[in-house]
Amino acid sequence: MHKIAVIIVKAFCLVFLTGCFTPQQLVAAGKVDQPLNSERSLSASAHKDLADAGSGQEGYQLVYQVVDPYDNMDSRLPATGHFRQANFEGENVSQDVRQVADWVVGSGDNRRLPFVIIDKTNAKVFVFYPEGRLRGSAPVLLGLERGDDSVPDIGKRAMSDIRPEERITPAGRFIASLGRNYHGKNVLWVDYNAAISLHPVVTNRPEERRLQRLATPTPQDKRISYGCINVPVKFFKNVVHPAFTGTNGVVYVLPETRSIHEVFAMYNIDKNQRRQSAVRTNARKKRPSSGRSGRYSW
Repeated sequence: MHKIAVIIVKAFCLVFLTGCFTPQQLVAAGKVDQPLNSERSLSASAHKDLADAGSGQEGYQLVYQVVDPYDNMDSRLPATGHFRQANFEGENVSQDVRQVADWVVGSGDNRRLPFVIIDKTNAKVFVFYPEGRLRGSAPVLLGLERGDDSVPDIGKRAMSDIRPEERITPAGRFIASLGRNYHGKNVLWVDYNAAISLHPVVTNRPEERRLQRLATPTPQDKRISYGCINVPVKFFKNVVHPAFTGTNGVVYVLPETRSIHEVFAMYNIDKNQRRQSAVRTNARKKRPSSGRSGRYSW
């Protein structure tokens, strides 16, 4: 009889302890199998291919992180029902910029790395801390031609061989890191294979009036580069460089000929916000009354 009582007590304790652990803790302890995920993020895998193709060039290998996909974005909403959003510190931004930033922060797509959003339509750059708070913004100069895709192998061609209609700033999600260009100048490499970087404004061609273009409020004035993203010198020094020192980051270049949903593997922000609003409403009802190097930059 005593032995039976001991067995019952042990069984009760085992059930109790198991209930105290979360599924994540049990996975970490090796008690249960972790769910398999057979798919990968399109944007992440595409960039991995890009990095692999570029590794070894000029003795430099790009360090990158592969982002795991979210099979069901809706199921990954915080248990509190609170949807995390980007903090623009009162900055006035376009709807596309806000939607992409909120998606990045809410989904964790930046993987706790600093991130940048380039709004080509309005010729503006936004740099964020890893948690989604705006670090700074500035006007930018962009590729002369409107478009969202680089010409194949354009990074291997001489500058003089790039026709005006080929001078495009490509849209997409890029793993970025600091490095030096062909002239030894500091740049943030965005798409190394296409020779696209974000760097201080180039002023060695006075006839292009790049400083004046940066100062105007008209986005059309800011289409002048070969595809690189030119920013004010002080902005690169005081915002971009500190943000990416000692770490990689993610650059999201918004499209101008396609929708953001065609370019980024985004879930519907508005749909999730409505769902979470309903969650909060129901909860209230239930409450008691109480660096690379070696490329040109233009």
